[in-house]
Amino acid sequence: MTGSILIVDDDPVQRRLLEAAVTRFGHTAIVAEGGAAGLEVLDGRDARDVSVVILDLVMPGLDGIGVLKAMRERDISVPVIVQTAQGGIETVVSAMRHGAFDFVVKPASPDRLQASIANALRVEAVEGEVKRTSRKRGGLLTFRDMVTHSPAMDRVIRLGQKAAASNIPILIEGESGVGKELVARAIQGSGDRRSKPFVTVNCGAIPDNLVESILFGHEKGSFTGATDKHTGKFVEAHSGTLFLDEIGDLPLDVQVKLLRAVQEGEVDPVGGRSTVKVDIRLISATHRNLLQQVKDGKFREDLFYRLNVYPIFVPPLRDRRDDIPHLVTHFMEKVAPADPRHRLKGISAAALGVLQAYDWPGNIRQLENAVFRASVLCEGEVLTADDFPQIRAQVEGTVNLEVDDGFEAGAAAPPLAPRDEDVVPDETAPAAIREQPAGAPRFGTLRALDERGNVRALADVELEMIKLAIDHYNGQMSEVARRLGIGRSTLYRKLKEYGIDPETGRVDRLAS
Repeated sequence: MTGSILIVDDDPVQRRLLEAAVTRFGHTAIVAEGGAAGLEVLDGRDARDVSVVILDLVMPGLDGIGVLKAMRERDISVPVIVQTAQGGIETVVSAMRHGAFDFVVKPASPDRLQASIANALRVEAVEGEVKRTSRKRGGLLTFRDMVTHSPAMDRVIRLGQKAAASNIPILIEGESGVGKELVARAIQGSGDRRSKPFVTVNCGAIPDNLVESILFGHEKGSFTGATDKHTGKFVEAHSGTLFLDEIGDLPLDVQVKLLRAVQEGEVDPVGGRSTVKVDIRLISATHRNLLQQVKDGKFREDLFYRLNVYPIFVPPLRDRRDDIPHLVTHFMEKVAPADPRHRLKGISAAALGVLQAYDWPGNIRQLENAVFRASVLCEGEVLTADDFPQIRAQVEGTVNLEVDDGFEAGAAAPPLAPRDEDVVPDETAPAAIREQPAGAPRFGTLRALDERGNVRALADVELEMIKLAIDHYNGQMSEVARRLGIGRSTLYRKLKEYGIDPETGRVDRLAS
């Protein structure tokens, strides 16, 4: 399979080496001398020719992470292979979180680079087919279409269903990748505007000098480059729903006009002589703390209260781990029609344990990318822990990877509660943790006040709660993490912070 490979690197020697290697592999190379130049290619006429991007992470100006962020904001889904001379796990995690497909450490061997490019091209080909299939299905989205079995999402669905029955402004809050647009579409699909337009705008992806024109429109000749009249997103969404994603990134001067549009139901096109009346349902979304932005002077207080009439918070995936098995099944089913071999039958319990143990900083978007990549590149009939190498490396030691049974995609997903054979018990923990000091409260309770009658520090209470949970669940760390409501990787990090040896359960410091 051939395809153009975009090489983005500020080092001329590295660019020449990569260009020679890519050409030798049978591909056409497109070379960019830095992050900004690489984005110009991806935004320009040659963008359709680019099948894979090889991206250096450390560059002056716009670095690799900046390019990845910009690509995600622009909805550019070309697979990216990042390369770095710093192969630390934090660097890799950051790149993967921002959407990188794979990484290679400089100097990469030709075989490793060729294999990575081949895998990326396979994924890119299947991804195109998946998108075509999704477009054919089309249809409205309602809350019944949301893949969730988590109590944490019950409130979101209840609030969303109530919101669908009215036309008040809605503010959807939550981390990047949690599915804020999905909730917005479900609200639209469940209300009386279901058959009307649903127009989305990513406010963080629009250059500051074009925000006003894109939102409110402009007249022909109103500014340099305005060769035609543009109606604007507000007018496009007339009678339907306008979804403003990442509204916290709007410039202050545009916020003034947005406030007027929301209050008066009319917009002023750039260069226009009269206002245009619009009838829209406005749904906004942000991953930022807008109230803090108001305090910092970065967001207008009057606009905040106008938008925040009906807030809905979408919890991160780490707080709704019950959904992971069902989401994995859903994503595998999405890939299946595009897979000519139709070979995947399910995922192993060990692989599922790895996915449930991870905290997913990129949330559902990151999980979908991981499952998609694994499904396309898997050589067997069942996804295993080895098909998620980056995720597995971060949770190694917190799950039992020897379990090899699985469940079929499309079947009922296994329960979140860990089974006995999935848990690695720590036999020494209970005895060590039961060494309570004189005057401590009886087992199962926590002291809120210290000896002087002051409220105890939160860290002290957290430490005591972790020790109590380890004792109560006999050192079964999977169950401890689940009952505490945190990921197993988070639990092990806290054990390290508090000086508790996860192997022995003994407290190396602060043994009280």
